[in-house]
Amino acid sequence: MRNTWLQTRTAGVLAHISSLPGAHGIGNLGSSARRFVDFLARTGFRHWQICPLGPTSYGDSPYQSFSSFAGNPYFIDLQELVELGLLTADEVAPLSRLPVERVDYAGLYERFWDVLACAHRRFLGRGRPDLDGFGSFETFVREQSEWLRPYADFMALKARFGGLPWMQWPAEVRGWHEDLREALPQATREEAERQEFYQYLFFGQWWRLRDYAHRQGVSIIGDIPIFVALDSADTWHSRPIFRVDDNGQPTVVAGVPPDYYSESGQLWGNPLYDWDYLERTGFAWWIDRLRASFELFDIVRLDHFRGFDSYWEVPASAADARTGRWRRGPGMKFFDAVRRSLLRARIIAEDLGYITEDVFQLRLKAGLPGMKILQFAYGHDENNVNLPHFYPRESVVYTGTHDNNTIRGWLASLDAETLARVDDYFDLRG
Repeated sequence: MRNTWLQTRTAGVLAHISSLPGAHGIGNLGSSARRFVDFLARTGFRHWQICPLGPTSYGDSPYQSFSSFAGNPYFIDLQELVELGLLTADEVAPLSRLPVERVDYAGLYERFWDVLACAHRRFLGRGRPDLDGFGSFETFVREQSEWLRPYADFMALKARFGGLPWMQWPAEVRGWHEDLREALPQATREEAERQEFYQYLFFGQWWRLRDYAHRQGVSIIGDIPIFVALDSADTWHSRPIFRVDDNGQPTVVAGVPPDYYSESGQLWGNPLYDWDYLERTGFAWWIDRLRASFELFDIVRLDHFRGFDSYWEVPASAADARTGRWRRGPGMKFFDAVRRSLLRARIIAEDLGYITEDVFQLRLKAGLPGMKILQFAYGHDENNVNLPHFYPRESVVYTGTHDNNTIRGWLASLDAETLARVDDYFDLRG
């Protein structure tokens, strides 16, 4: 049993980039993000946790992304591109008319990409290999090529085929190889190059924001979903690590069994990993994924931690999750490999839900702090483990996660008896 890396008591805030103030329809990596960092530093918070940063697929959830490595271009600060001469105020004006109190993803999708494509045309017209403050574009593409080139090709092909999932593309492009781009039509190659430019912008702005946060004494906590989307550059490029057939269709998918909340369980539909194959590679894909995350974040929350001990496997043809079965995950073999490759990795285990003794012991052996949720503590009996006086020292405590109501909204929703119990426990006095 190991002590966790969590040795000091500090506080933080969970707020995704999309929720920040933004003049162009969504929060971004620009001045409002820096002002938020200033607020955190000024008020004594030492951590800023965000949801996954990847480009979102249909439904616009950060937990269903087209890539585990790429950044979401929606978060690019367009005002900086105006200041650099890549865009004009008139060109970004349609985005300025989007709602400010919420994100209108449909309106954003319709207007954003043409604006960003315009910035790329002007970048090419400048005849310079870089932008002030972003470094060399060619160097970025070369250093990130292992994930960037497949991702850019994937997004370009998705545009070419009208958004269809890659499993429905022609057989000759249903998988990636080094020479693929040279065989693509010119318009598709140009779109792939645009996608690389968008990542250059995103990472250039992200790295500067991260460095600014560090100077203010604020660390950034990222979030890694355990599973990836079936229709993603991850599965298209790295098919052998997933349990899919020759056409890319999953044979089994992820979910959770029936419980108190759902009689039929939850059928998530994500492809499951071939953990035997991954073990033979030394878990290389996962190590690369974590290494890339630690280039962005100081700490990462590892979603659905129990899936590394055991996971619910559902036949891909099933109508719901009831016909699934438990299968053993990689356990400590995985975390030993992570520790050997990433010596100072600071990981938070998302150990919520139904947790067995085996899962509890795995977290302790891996030396990872677990999570506690304040909103889960009330409305039950006085032995509820989510009551703060039961929290072990190696805990990361949240008022609520991204799935919960805000504390203000939660308090407003409580019945009188539960509200009185919360009021008494914290001495809120109304």
